[in-house]
Amino acid sequence: MSNSTTERPLEGIRVLDVATFIAAPYTAAIMGEFGAEVIKVESPKGGDPFRRFGTATDVYDCSLMWLSEARNKKSIAIDLKQPAGAQLLKDLVATCDVMCENFRPGTLEKWGLGWDELKAINPGLVLLRVSGYGQTGPYKDRPGFARIAHAVGGLSALAGEVGGTPVTPGSTSLGDYMSGLYGAVGVLIALRHRDKTGQGQMIDIGLYESVFRVLDELAPAYAKNGIVRGPEGSGTRNACPHGHFPTSDDKWVALACTTDKMFERLVEAMGKPDLASPEQYGDQHKRLAARETVDRLVAAWTGSRTRDEVMTACLEHEVPAGPLNTIADVFEDSQFAARENLLKVEHPELGEIVIPNVVPRLSETPGQVKHLGPSLGSSTDDILRDLLGLSVEDIDKLKKNGVV
Repeated sequence: MSNSTTERPLEGIRVLDVATFIAAPYTAAIMGEFGAEVIKVESPKGGDPFRRFGTATDVYDCSLMWLSEARNKKSIAIDLKQPAGAQLLKDLVATCDVMCENFRPGTLEKWGLGWDELKAINPGLVLLRVSGYGQTGPYKDRPGFARIAHAVGGLSALAGEVGGTPVTPGSTSLGDYMSGLYGAVGVLIALRHRDKTGQGQMIDIGLYESVFRVLDELAPAYAKNGIVRGPEGSGTRNACPHGHFPTSDDKWVALACTTDKMFERLVEAMGKPDLASPEQYGDQHKRLAARETVDRLVAAWTGSRTRDEVMTACLEHEVPAGPLNTIADVFEDSQFAARENLLKVEHPELGEIVIPNVVPRLSETPGQVKHLGPSLGSSTDDILRDLLGLSVEDIDKLKKNGVV
């Protein structure tokens, strides 16, 4: 965690995060790391379900996932389904620069909080809307999660072993995080436009679109040549050897030989330079045609050495290689330590919590994690009083009616 006193680039920007789980909230979290004030709007009845997603802690409403991903946010509990709650959100919108939401399309409109209403209140507002399939199209009303986005977007059909069950890579929420990143890019572009024109705008992202956007040459290769790729195990149809190889100590290394020169370096490390001759496998096309044979030769070499021995040989010959790290390996990795990728943050009840540090790394205005995910409604009174000017009596009345 940086101790820099430099003003961060997004200070003065206020973000309303009315979303749940990961995608749109991740956009808000990124902005919070670089100085934006982020107000997390949650239901008084349990808050964001993400609070209880993942590994539980001794604090009832704060899973480890929540503590990490809701970093730097303030929590205000408002029942948006009640007219008085919807009005509070409108009042907050009038004071904010950005709002992030990921309800199913039509939900905000049902509460009288659609884009037309919000931009009338604040013409400079930037509204990020993330949903499974976007705000338009025949699928727009379908529920969506990252796993579904991986499937519909075309990623899951590529993952797994040949002839096996397609899988979600790492069983992660990759599509959510990718959409959050695209959301942050969109918000920053929209704020730049607002700076020039004074006009806000809406950003519309479907989870499946973020996944589809990063699938290399799949679209042009199919459109031009009718190529339909399927699971390829740890390899790829475009390079060989390019995958994961076992070592003698029951570990794995990743090797990436995308050019003939890299293959030449690898076989030098293996002590078999003749394999890179024109007559054998020196040409990428020959290697691809003999993929199983080449992979078997490489696996026999890695399998006769420990992971450290393979890594040493590869690095000496400038072969792109890396260990397949478990999280336990990550915690012992000198590169992660040198880059301070693991950040230790104190929680008042749980003590030290380790979370991923801020990305990207800026030289002059680094991001910060000032605190972990907040308790539900911990800033409700402060925000209503200081930002909206409500009296103690007003706030008590809202609490009595279950609005906050």
